[in-house]
Amino acid sequence: MRKLIVQMQMSLDGFVSAGPNDEQKWVTWALSDIHDDVLRISDHIDTILIGRKLALDYIPFWEETLKQLDHEMIAFAQRIVAAKKVVFTKTMDHSIWNNTAIATGDLKKEVMALKNQPGKDMIVYGGVTLVASLLKEALIDEINLFINPVVIGRGESVFSTIEGFQQLNLVSSKVYPSGIILNTYTPAERIGR
Repeated sequence: MRKLIVQMQMSLDGFVSAGPNDEQKWVTWALSDIHDDVLRISDHIDTILIGRKLALDYIPFWEETLKQLDHEMIAFAQRIVAAKKVVFTKTMDHSIWNNTAIATGDLKKEVMALKNQPGKDMIVYGGVTLVASLLKEALIDEINLFINPVVIGRGESVFSTIEGFQQLNLVSSKVYPSGIILNTYTPAERIGR
């Protein structure tokens, strides 16, 4: 069965976005620090799950970046554009992007069907609502959090909809010169559900 991996930027106080459009102006983009690990995490994936709101900017951004051969994230852009994208939405009935499918059914059934397809692992980069729903349904197999050395005071958390406690196993932790910490977790058992 294919794994579903999440990779997200997070503030020290546990928020992944601030504002109505999932703004991440607070992210410490120390790209030279995290570049190799961002690529490493995406090495074994061929499918990206994404929410509609994020997809509207995310997919066109990486398609445009791919045209800039000297861009510092060109290797990542190549992976994003080449990967199959599955956009979870209740408001779209067809894809407006290349190499992209639309998922409108029950989240758990759709994701389990994808996990059972042949291929490499899958990844979700956001948005908040989709990742929160995937976590609530216990569909995530690995969590990679780039914790930024910044406190934003308020915002949205992908963990706010978890019912009961969800124990996580720390697989690895890495500190970068910028102060960013990459923590990788796998889910353990759920308690108190």
